[in-house]
Amino acid sequence: MEEIKLKITNSIKHIAEPRTTEHINRFSNNEKQKIAGASKDFESLLTGMMLKSMTSSIGGFFGEDSYGGDYFDSIFTMELASQISKGSKLGLAEQIYRKVTGEKWDDSLIAPDKKFNVEFPSRKIETSGISTENSTKDSATITPSQSSLRRMGRYEPIINKFSENFNVDKNLIRSIILAESAAKPDAVSKASAKGLMQLMDGTAKEMGVKNSFNPTENIYGGTKYFAQLLRQYSGDVRLSLAAYNAGPGNVEKYNGIPPFKETENYVNRVLGYYKYFNG
Repeated sequence: MEEIKLKITNSIKHIAEPRTTEHINRFSNNEKQKIAGASKDFESLLTGMMLKSMTSSIGGFFGEDSYGGDYFDSIFTMELASQISKGSKLGLAEQIYRKVTGEKWDDSLIAPDKKFNVEFPSRKIETSGISTENSTKDSATITPSQSSLRRMGRYEPIINKFSENFNVDKNLIRSIILAESAAKPDAVSKASAKGLMQLMDGTAKEMGVKNSFNPTENIYGGTKYFAQLLRQYSGDVRLSLAAYNAGPGNVEKYNGIPPFKETENYVNRVLGYYKYFNG
């Protein structure tokens, strides 16, 4: 009997040779779970980029000039993207999983309470001649608003000058300014901290600052004070930032970063800006 052969006219619509099941079993269940998780991570990340692009014209979810809005916008966008990815069938994760494994998507591969967060690698921060590791490990990159960057641009020569004078990374000074005042020289906090780097009157007097609303004096005093904290905590950037926000007394009391939500958010916010400036 003559063998009948299938004529292939379109290689895209037809499969010349049937797939074998050999490739289907090449991944263990544990490996499949990792692939599924990575697929969901990528989908969540892409969703976050889309949300950020959609809200860029209005300055994000919290508005361009809101105090600390760019920090909370990044956190909110990341969490919203994660929830969308977990609760919706966008299809991207499923396509990636099927392309890699050759199998259909299985919801049981993803734990219901799994959070899809992007982890950033640790990096070394060189400041005051001391190298500290893992200072930015737990913080997410935060993109400052364009208006705050324009305002800070006026003070770049001052920042560069005192960065060299006190041997403090200029990107750390920039990041503190953004976190403290969004680069507004007339900013006043509820606790009466003043100016770009939000100096308390006692700290300003100690640093030799007569007018905290003068940008040059303020950046001088804030950078000088932060340099002192870096020396006090042996170059530990996180502890120095915590002390800058909550006071050295609280850092000593709790033998580390104080368990204050405001201080924890502040440290992560500054390091998030620092990541942005370091690319």
